[in-house]
Amino acid sequence: MPYAKLTIDLPSAIWIGEISRAFPSTMFRVLSAVPSGDAGFGLLEIESAEMPDVLDALEDRSGISSLELMQQTDDTVIVQFETSEPLLLLSIQESGAPIELPVTIRDGEAVIELTASRDRLSEFGRQLDAFGMSYTLNRVYDATESPNLLTDGQQELLVTAVEMGYYDTPRESTLTDVAKAADLAKSTASVTLHRAEERVVKEFATERLDVALDEVPQAVG
Repeated sequence: MPYAKLTIDLPSAIWIGEISRAFPSTMFRVLSAVPSGDAGFGLLEIESAEMPDVLDALEDRSGISSLELMQQTDDTVIVQFETSEPLLLLSIQESGAPIELPVTIRDGEAVIELTASRDRLSEFGRQLDAFGMSYTLNRVYDATESPNLLTDGQQELLVTAVEMGYYDTPRESTLTDVAKAADLAKSTASVTLHRAEERVVKEFATERLDVALDEVPQAVG
């Protein structure tokens, strides 16, 4: 069954889109979300250095029907909310594609992960389009298969390079040393390492830094 990770550009008309853009350094995490008719309920974790202003903005926003503080630390709070603008919740409900929580939102962009059939993923994409929400597909693969990041040859050579101190500062071995240890031509070792490094760096950027790459394996919809 396919797994997909998307970055959704939230319209400013949606309360969380407007407020997250007003406080771009604030991190919002949707811990739970339940659509109910034309409304939506959920728990929202907020991490911000501007907490009083963020909470005031939430309370003043017309799309928020109720807001209740559940837990608070120095720079993080958890609030229970009810909204009359659950467009993203409705799109999920209509598509039948369950998302993995928490959903992180920052500066108008929501990062969503979900595992569902290709038909449901496609319907999810159509629902987002219907509600005017553009998106970028960061990653998709068959969740029933282990997505091998590197080929066996790339992995073996990368391990050899690490063990020989090729990536140490200063380096304890040269590319020639690594190629000789792996019984490869220097040019072959160079190309193989470069491809391995590219995949590792891009994987780190998409998974840890939420970077949306221009090149994706396939699109939803």
